[in-house]
Amino acid sequence: MGELVFRISVPDKKVRETFSSRGTNDLQLFEPVPANLHPALVYLNGLSEGSRPTMHHALDAIAGLLTDKKCSAMTLDWSKLRYPHTVAVRSELKKQFAPATAKKMLCALRRVLKEAYKLGLMSLEDYVRATTLEPIDMPTTKPRGRALSLEEIATLMDEVLGEKSCAIDVRDAALIAILRGSGLRRNEVINLKVKDFEKSTGALEIQFGKRGSYRKVYLPSDAISLVEAWLDVRGRKPGPLICHVRKGGIVELRPLSPDAVLKILRSRGNRAGLSQFSPHDFRRTFCSDLLDAGVDIATVQKLAGHSSPAVTSKYDRREEETKRKAVQKLSIPLRRSIDNPKS
Repeated sequence: MGELVFRISVPDKKVRETFSSRGTNDLQLFEPVPANLHPALVYLNGLSEGSRPTMHHALDAIAGLLTDKKCSAMTLDWSKLRYPHTVAVRSELKKQFAPATAKKMLCALRRVLKEAYKLGLMSLEDYVRATTLEPIDMPTTKPRGRALSLEEIATLMDEVLGEKSCAIDVRDAALIAILRGSGLRRNEVINLKVKDFEKSTGALEIQFGKRGSYRKVYLPSDAISLVEAWLDVRGRKPGPLICHVRKGGIVELRPLSPDAVLKILRSRGNRAGLSQFSPHDFRRTFCSDLLDAGVDIATVQKLAGHSSPAVTSKYDRREEETKRKAVQKLSIPLRRSIDNPKS
């Protein structure tokens, strides 16, 4: 989940009156609370490392909104929130943020209040009332990202594996092969270890995917060959599968960072003359190509590590081409041809 920047403006007069009538100080914690009894901390600690900072920022923004920026997520007493607070927060989030961001922040608020209820800090009635809010409508927008064509992928690989390939080239080819052939997330790729790759089947074991989940995926034969070529350069010592290569082709057994993966792909893409793409676009390409090949969406969901087929469908970038091909199945019967009109 990408980093979001939250800028909370001053609430309007009606909202300020709603909060002040109940007293801003009434929502503030004046004594430290153990981590296992703090609703916000319990919620945040249950998230993946990638999601935690973003949702922490979201909760800080909500706490600041509720208390005129006097409280943060850690100093607000979430158990004291009631429906007048949460409905006012929903209204402000809808005004100040894009629908997707506001919806995400409102989800974080609900989850924290759920933890407050489960910890015995809120009654069931107060929890239900506070979280029964109208959903924020999501307008239909153009899907983010894109899928890469086979021609683009071929051009990219031609750039990476030139006539004289060095260690970095072989490493980058293996990186692209894994992204394209398995649809892994950036964090999943950089966390792969040598022991997670099985040459005979092309299996990759994802030990800690999103939400700490485990799954096994498989590489196509072309990708297996490229990973094997990299291992011949890297060596088979335990450690990160994709790692740093210093000048002079010296392999350093420390993992790449997510930002390093992005920079590698941007550099390679620019040199190949391709339109800009992100590491996640390989994931969109992976899902789209499998669906286009007739693989059922449930299988694609499992390979991608999505929580539901509905999430997988959002990664499908075949829509326009699929619609174009569909209408070609229709015909307009004509008994006679149309002569070109005379000029």
